[in-house]
Amino acid sequence: MASMSEPGSSTANIYVPDEWSEAADSIAYDSVTSPPPVSFICGAKNSGKTTFSRHLLNTLLQRYQKVAYLDPDVGQPEFTAPGFLSLTVVDKLTPDLAIPCLKTPERCFFFGDVSSKRDPSTYLKYIFTLYDYYRKEYCMFDKSKSPGRTELPLVVNTPGWVKGIGYEILVDMLKYISPTHVVKINISAESKNLPGGAFWSNGDCDGIVNIIEIKSARQDSFNRSQCFPSDKPITTIKELAYALASHPPYEVPISCIKIRHLHCQVPSNEIYYSLNSTIVGLAVSSEGSEDLPWCVGLGIVRGIDTFKGLLYVITPVPQSILEKVDLFLQGFIQIPTCLLQVKGCRSLYVSSNVLPTS
Repeated sequence: MASMSEPGSSTANIYVPDEWSEAADSIAYDSVTSPPPVSFICGAKNSGKTTFSRHLLNTLLQRYQKVAYLDPDVGQPEFTAPGFLSLTVVDKLTPDLAIPCLKTPERCFFFGDVSSKRDPSTYLKYIFTLYDYYRKEYCMFDKSKSPGRTELPLVVNTPGWVKGIGYEILVDMLKYISPTHVVKINISAESKNLPGGAFWSNGDCDGIVNIIEIKSARQDSFNRSQCFPSDKPITTIKELAYALASHPPYEVPISCIKIRHLHCQVPSNEIYYSLNSTIVGLAVSSEGSEDLPWCVGLGIVRGIDTFKGLLYVITPVPQSILEKVDLFLQGFIQIPTCLLQVKGCRSLYVSSNVLPTS
């Protein structure tokens, strides 16, 4: 079958080996697979998991109208900002594999950190909940009861932390999801690769799983896998800072918002000091359980006026959705320092006159 990238070619600085295209085709056009495939992509850091996942998405979209994408990589997510775990339904091909693109997820959680190290149990709980949502909405257990429902294939792209606790998390994910296909991408440093075979199963693997082992795309002079150029200069930091400064904030009544600090405890008299000039997850506590609020986006707390009881928040979330938000989640996702220290100007969107809470 034809693919978006010619096998063994290099387009837009992305090299797609024959082995990768054959692996993607074997998943998308596996005649035995019914219902649609659930693909689990894993491997060490910098092995090319995200690039292969994008290529696999494109291949699946040539057979299916839509594909579900579960992204548990809080450090380098595919369709969201860092700190999120998300389930996104993709319906369009990505012609240029080198260009990341943000998409609005079907469901997402704000973990508030770029690594699962701080709270592996909550991290896994979020992943399992997202997978359960996929099963509920896009899997068909009885076709006679759901004649109009469309089943979707699923791609799960995982982080590159495959040692120690990271390995245990990966094993728990595999056991819970029970994918039809597991793609292991190996790098040249063999000691950093995952074990061979169904390393997670302990001999009790449910059903038939297709294990596909492929090599990373290419190696640079330091023997690291490389799929994207790393020398792209950023020249618009000052313009971005001014754009944020000119963006009018929403006034959010403090009385309408609960504040939850993730991964740490903050004294009650310092809550607003810690919240000012930070990135927060905007969540709706009424949707889902109290411990697992769905997140609808991110916001920057530009300033706080405790006399008026107002928070000033910059966010791209539409007002119709923002009106449902009743919970701010503060983690360790910070505003980039380069935006706070722009040479030749002061970043005006950051407030310095925070009023005390007492």
